[in-house]
Amino acid sequence: MTDITIKIDGKEIQTQKDRFILEVARENGIDIPSLCYDPDLEKYGGCRLCIVEITNRGWTKIDTACSTRVADGMEINTKSEEIIKKRRAILQLLLDSHPNDCLTCQKAGACDLQKYAYEYDVKFRDHDGAKREKVYDLSSPYILKDNAKCILCGKCVQICGQIEERSILSFADRGYDAYIALDLGKDFAHSYCISCNRCVSICPVGALIDKRSLGKIRSFESEKKTVKCKVCEFGCNFEVHSKNGENIAVTAKKPSSGRPLCLKGRMMTELMFLDNPDTPYMKGAGEFVESDWLTVTGFKNIVKKIEKVDAKKGE
Repeated sequence: MTDITIKIDGKEIQTQKDRFILEVARENGIDIPSLCYDPDLEKYGGCRLCIVEITNRGWTKIDTACSTRVADGMEINTKSEEIIKKRRAILQLLLDSHPNDCLTCQKAGACDLQKYAYEYDVKFRDHDGAKREKVYDLSSPYILKDNAKCILCGKCVQICGQIEERSILSFADRGYDAYIALDLGKDFAHSYCISCNRCVSICPVGALIDKRSLGKIRSFESEKKTVKCKVCEFGCNFEVHSKNGENIAVTAKKPSSGRPLCLKGRMMTELMFLDNPDTPYMKGAGEFVESDWLTVTGFKNIVKKIEKVDAKKGE
C-alpha cells in the first residue's frame, strides 16, 4: 500500500493509506480513549469518546478516530482544549445515567468507564434528570446482565453476531430507552444463549458480569494465569484467578483467531484448575437446572463404557 505522511499531536508519522486514525495513533504510542472500539470488531463510532481534531487541505473538523481513515498531509490533534472539553461532557453524561456503586461493583479496577472518568476528572453528581432503569437479568448462573450499567457500546452485539448460529443479542427501542435485548425478548434462561461468555469477555463496564466469579474476587485482587482449553482444536483462552495460593475463579478471555468459546470448555477448565469448583448447571425448558460434572463435561457415557469394559474383564 502507498506510504503517506501524517502528523498526530505534532509527531510526524509514516503510515499506509486508508488505515484508521486510532490504530495508527496507538501503534505510535499515542493513546486515544475509546469505549466501543475493538480491533477485531467492525468500526462502530458509537461512544464518540475517540473524537479528534482533523486538519486536511485547509479545513478542520472533529470526527471519531476509530472510524476515520488517514490521508496524506492530515494533521490530527488528540488533546486540544475543545476535544478534552467534549470528552469530559460525554463521560459526564454517561456517569449521570450510571449507578454510583463503583466501590462494590464486580468490574471495579477493570472498568473502562471508571478508568476514563478518573483520567479526565469526571465525577458522579446529583441531578433530577432521568437515569437508566435498574433491570437485572439473574436467570442465568453464568451471566448477570445489568441494564442500568450498559453504555450501549454495541460490543456484545457484534461479538455475539460473529458466530452466525448464535447472534443472541441486539439493540432494542430507541433514544434514551434503547437497551440490549435477547433473541426471544425475555432473559438468558428463555433465550437460545449457550452461555459461552463472549459478550462478558468484551463488555467494558459492569453491564455483563461473569456470575461464577461474582462476589469471589475482583480483577485487581487476583493473580492471573492464562490457560488454554483442551476440549477441542480451537484452544480458547481462559484466565485462572488466584488469591493466597487458592485458585478461585475462571473467566473467559476475549476470543480471537476464530476461537468461538463455549460452556463445555469453560466447565472443563473450571474442573481442571479450580480448587473448589461450584455446582454446574444446564439449561432446561426456560430455566437452568442443577447438574453434575460427569454430565456437563460429557464424561458420563465414557465412564459408563469404562465401567462396562472393566466389568467384562472381571468376569
